[in-house]
Amino acid sequence: MTSALTLPSGGHLASSWTAAPTGSQPLPFELDHLLALRVPGLIATRRHIHSHPELSGQEFETAALIARELSLAGLRPRLLPKGNGVICDIDGRPDGPVIALRADIDALPLTDTKDVPFRSTVDGVCHACGHDVHTSIMLGVGMLLAQLADQGELPGRVRLIFQPAEEILPCGSLEVIEAGGLDDVVQIFALHCDPNLPVGKIGLRVGPITAAADNVTVRLTGPGGHTARPHLTVDLVDALGRLITEVPALVSRRVPANSGLLLVFGHASAGTRYNVIPSEACASGTLRVMDRDTWEMAPKVVGQVVRDVIAPTGATVDLEYLRGRPPVSNDSRAIQVLTAATAAALGPEGIAETPQSMGGEDFSWYLEYVPGALARLGVGRSGPNVDLHRASFDPDERAIPVGVRVMVQTALRALAAAS
Repeated sequence: MTSALTLPSGGHLASSWTAAPTGSQPLPFELDHLLALRVPGLIATRRHIHSHPELSGQEFETAALIARELSLAGLRPRLLPKGNGVICDIDGRPDGPVIALRADIDALPLTDTKDVPFRSTVDGVCHACGHDVHTSIMLGVGMLLAQLADQGELPGRVRLIFQPAEEILPCGSLEVIEAGGLDDVVQIFALHCDPNLPVGKIGLRVGPITAAADNVTVRLTGPGGHTARPHLTVDLVDALGRLITEVPALVSRRVPANSGLLLVFGHASAGTRYNVIPSEACASGTLRVMDRDTWEMAPKVVGQVVRDVIAPTGATVDLEYLRGRPPVSNDSRAIQVLTAATAAALGPEGIAETPQSMGGEDFSWYLEYVPGALARLGVGRSGPNVDLHRASFDPDERAIPVGVRVMVQTALRALAAAS
């Protein structure tokens, strides 16, 4: 097994949508033909990245591969200061606006369970959220827009952002912003895989499209003791049980019902022996909420409820509330651009309404600085779909050329609207 991310040669490639869908408009300057030539290589790249995933913050080889591919297209990519992400400007008309397109590149700490030739070769690491698809799409967009720039037909600058660490805190988007990724940018756009939509559909929504997401960890301590005499100590297992069963329901009663607040503990631990009351216990989870105002007040509410619930037990409480990301709230004008781009790329039938998700996305931090929008990319297969963040997630690769067409059209329309 090799850890070097060099492109594979040969092998069977999945069928793809290289022809423009019915009702769509051709890409300018015969870019459809160039896309058709590039699709097999983009799929090969996606499969190679899928086979060699890297965890959040450790995307060094992935970033190096991205930089090499962009350089081969005649572009001048630059690595982020840590070397685990890439920013690349495609320079068109020098007096034109700057539009940014973002793809995330990190994988998840899961063991790949798919029976495919390109399954992960890294134990316990897997692209289970589609970031390998996002990366391949953005590489395709870069290749096509570089061709337009060479012909003098790009009416401004397009900045490609290949972002690390979307899946963890602190968020990788903040690294990009600190490195100047949004300098001079007037709008930013992104796609995210959605297995609930079929290939050829783009989910669009004005306003909030994801939830805010924070991390909550509660540590309880006490003197410990014998299970025969809980009255002489602090029963931390009982206190932990109250924490994980009572706090989520009580927190939801302290905020408006339509805020959609959801506190779920994903980990709980206490003790190592059947007859010993432990001196330490811990629970950690996520708090998700659909509106910004409730997100702002959530830390205070959670802290008060946790202490109220635990106080009668006598346990000492240490609460760590880690701010994650606000909701992604799509700008209406940016959605107008995406709607027009989707209709052009896929025909009017490609446009789909999408609900607000309880998932979190650190694309929201970009939107704190510049307007923009996140769209859902249909990757669903026929038959039962497997949700994101499951080790068996396997997106339909025909979505790669679909995503390229949509993002190329988005960049061109955004530049035209901002000129």
